[in-house]
Amino acid sequence: MHFLGELILILIVTTLLGQLFARFNLPPVIGQLLSGIILGPAILSWVHPGETISLFSEFGVILLMFLAGLESDLDLLKKYFKLSFTVAGIGVILPVIFMGLASWGFGMKPLESLFIGIVFAATSVSISVEVLKDANKLHSRAGTAILGAAVVDDILAVIVLSLFTTFSHEGGKSGLTNNFFLNILIEAIYFVVVWAIYKFVAPYFMKLAEKIEVNYAVVIGSLVLALTMAWAADFVGLSAVVGAFFGGLAIRQTPQYKEVNSSVSAIGYSIFIPVFFADIGLSMTFASFIKDIWFIIAMTILALLSKYWAGKYSSEIFGFTPIEGSIVGAGMVSRGEVALIVAQIGISHHLFPQDIYSSLILVIIVTTVLSPFILNFYIKKQDAA
Repeated sequence: MHFLGELILILIVTTLLGQLFARFNLPPVIGQLLSGIILGPAILSWVHPGETISLFSEFGVILLMFLAGLESDLDLLKKYFKLSFTVAGIGVILPVIFMGLASWGFGMKPLESLFIGIVFAATSVSISVEVLKDANKLHSRAGTAILGAAVVDDILAVIVLSLFTTFSHEGGKSGLTNNFFLNILIEAIYFVVVWAIYKFVAPYFMKLAEKIEVNYAVVIGSLVLALTMAWAADFVGLSAVVGAFFGGLAIRQTPQYKEVNSSVSAIGYSIFIPVFFADIGLSMTFASFIKDIWFIIAMTILALLSKYWAGKYSSEIFGFTPIEGSIVGAGMVSRGEVALIVAQIGISHHLFPQDIYSSLILVIIVTTVLSPFILNFYIKKQDAA
């Protein structure tokens, strides 16, 4: 029962630090992550990574990606497809190139460098949304571009992650069979099945669940569907988060998605997701920070510039003014949850060196914290013009 004591500590400290960060208009997720650093081996050593915490953490990341898919507005994507795809596409390509080349320059192997680039390809706009709401800019051209690009960005990040884990045999991840080309075929069939579930199975399945006279049958049905897709993704050699994300997308286009979103958010954010973020902090140490200081500085600068330039100049192609372009660029800077998820997948499958894990997490934290300040600066500049 030792785990219960650790769980109580994690839930109390993640809640308090999350609230503290929210009070200062900073991402609560950073407070939750810091709780793991404080409680873990890095500082107090009261909580240690273990099998049960890892299990809770794995379920937390699956729920988090399911919710990410569930909250992706595909109607907005269809309406502003060219703009969203251009902003997000360039916003994925530039970080992969910039961060990948920089990592290679710091002595990483080519595959390790590529994966580090993928870590920083994702965008988390939840913080940007709050800033835009406060400034009454959420439904402006720049706000719409950020929201649409965020949907594409998440989808592209998941696809790029899928491709990497397919073509890379690092960490013993070699697929369902020993035949590489057969594995590619199996994974391609998986995505065809995902499309069929999205188009045909999910609406029928959710209607069926609605007819069952059991409490929360709709929510149970949605979790069964999402967890099955996550398990199948892992079974064929992909990451389970890929299946969870597309499970969320499938449920999103059903009439029951609001009920599912509300209930799964309550399940996830009350216990499993805080444990996931705390678990990332538990894995961090400060041993290599001084040694990696130039790596951290270089990666932070490139992480900020790659997303900012991608958002700014790609939106200007579509007639945005320079200040609107800067708002879009600033809104895409934050890495947040998805980058943390990809980094955790990378370290668990030995896709980059263990000793730089803490440095990468620090870069993700810095970009996430700086994002609202940069966005606020350009919004005020626009208002003053």
